Amino acid sequence: MSTIKELDTIVLAYTGLLDNGEIFIDQPEGVTIPLGQNELPPTVENALIGMAPGETRTVKVAPEEGYGMRHKDLLQTISRSKLPPSITPKPGMILGLNVVKDGVNIQVPATVMAIEGEMVTVDYNHPLAGHNLTYKLRPLRIVSAV
Repeated sequence: MSTIKELDTIVLAYTGLLDNGEIFIDQPEGVTIPLGQNELPPTVENALIGMAPGETRTVKVAPEEGYGMRHKDLLQTISRSKLPPSITPKPGMILGLNVVKDGVNIQVPATVMAIEGEMVTVDYNHPLAGHNLTYKLRPLRIVSAV
């Protein structure tokens, strides 16, 4: 039976879990992933090398290799007037907010954390930042071998 090599393209079924057991992604039907393209954390890619389709493996990924550590400076309070009038913010809501980065106006996701009167506290950190992640891997097939 063939095993996965470094630059193969595979179909991978996987589930991602937080330390508390909450599932943050579930791909039971599998997705096509070209290895070596930084689409997966290095620990996950390395765990796949040598696996055969149908095998299972569980891999833990630290925050530094996943979505990074949380940064307090990415928690900001903005005026509700900076939001489109059609939006009624609620805690947990993810908004697309415009920010200027390197002189370019870009839209980035921000999670509404709190609302106090006309002020809205938003978090620009990725929702999975600061979390240890566990991936349950099951390659389904090798699409193209290198």
